[in-house]
Amino acid sequence: MTQPSPAQKPVAKSLYGGSGSRRITVRDIAAAKERGEKWPMLTAYDAMTASVFDEAGIPVLLVGDSMGNCHLGYESTVPVTLDETVMLSAAVVRGTTRALVVGDLPFGTYQEGPVQALRSATRLVKEAGVGAVKLEGGERSADQVELLVSSGIPVMAHVGLTPQSVNAFGGYPVQGRGEEAAQQLLRDAKAVQDAGAFAVVLEAVPAELAAEVTRSLAIPTVGIGAGADCDAQVLVWTDMAGMTAGRLPKFVKQYLQMRELLGGAAKAFADEVVGGTFPAEPHTFH
Repeated sequence: MTQPSPAQKPVAKSLYGGSGSRRITVRDIAAAKERGEKWPMLTAYDAMTASVFDEAGIPVLLVGDSMGNCHLGYESTVPVTLDETVMLSAAVVRGTTRALVVGDLPFGTYQEGPVQALRSATRLVKEAGVGAVKLEGGERSADQVELLVSSGIPVMAHVGLTPQSVNAFGGYPVQGRGEEAAQQLLRDAKAVQDAGAFAVVLEAVPAELAAEVTRSLAIPTVGIGAGADCDAQVLVWTDMAGMTAGRLPKFVKQYLQMRELLGGAAKAFADEVVGGTFPAEPHTFH
């Protein structure tokens, strides 16, 4: 019997925790929407962390420009460069075998128009090996989405609170409150769907509006502070694991106190060094 070509292979039976010898693709994401399967997405910025999430069955990993805040020490996502994103995206790709890796397009790498967006996205695909890219904006970014998709680059869109617009927003307010704002968010989501996006992130959006958007779209919605009715949910991994210090957004749930655990391990190591008990005989060559 002739084996099906890669393009003909059936999509994964389950996104989260499923097994297989190939990476998750946008076809698998679409199939999950059709069967009503919810799925998780986390950010990742290095090969080791990405490998942990990949082994845990997380089907989609986002190399987000959130790296600016939680990995590179910037005050916001705005300073993140394309070179930094390419480097960290390549590391995440190397650390994974199954997850769909999505690389974020940083601020200033696509706003000029579709041609700039294509140049930037092409670097992420060719140099880093990502399977898709993400960019912010609804109607204003539809032309960019359309050119990328027509050029063979899958796009995840991002509407609602778009952190790259922090200076315009004057902070990180909830988006879509009020009839006019809600209708604009709906238009934005439909615009990126019509342009060819395979999924759209809804950030800091009232749950009722996010549910309406999810019902209105044929592509999956990925919520972050957008209620439980979205098709998928994403968190920044350092928030999820309790590595982030200081005040956290309302939508974050911490599943681990990793900052406390790691700090405790560092102090235990230091105490043994200062006390002369490390290295001990089992850790010594002769």
